[in-house]
Amino acid sequence: MRNLRVGCADAMEVLGEWFQPGCTDEILVLFPDPWPKLRHHKRRLIRPSFVKVLAHALRPSGRLRLATDWEDYALQMLAVLGDEPLLINAAADGTFVTRPEDRQPTRFETRGLRLGHAVFDLDFRRI
Repeated sequence: MRNLRVGCADAMEVLGEWFQPGCTDEILVLFPDPWPKLRHHKRRLIRPSFVKVLAHALRPSGRLRLATDWEDYALQMLAVLGDEPLLINAAADGTFVTRPEDRQPTRFETRGLRLGHAVFDLDFRRI
C-alpha cells in the first residue's frame, strides 16, 4: 500500500508538518476526550488552532466528520468549526447530522449510549 503512513506523534505535528496542504479527502475525529471539568476545557482537541490545521489538510470539498456523546463539547465543536472560514456545515439546518450508516460504532459510543448519552455527529466540508 503506497498511501499509508504510520507514525507516533502529536496530531498537530503530523497534519501540519508531515502532510502537504490539501492532501486529504476525509478526516474522522471520533469521540475525542471531552475533558468535562471546566478547568480542563483548554485541553480539548477541537479548538480553533487545531481546526485550522485540519481544514488546511483537506482537499477542496474534503470532509471533516466528528462525533461525541458530550452535549456541551458537541456545541463547542459546532461553534469552533462554524467559525473556521474554510469549512461549511453539511447539515441542512446548520447543526448536527444523523449518524452516517458507514460509521461503525466505537467503544466510547457504545458506552455512552449505554449510559443514556445522546450522540452528536458533525459533518463539515472544505470550501
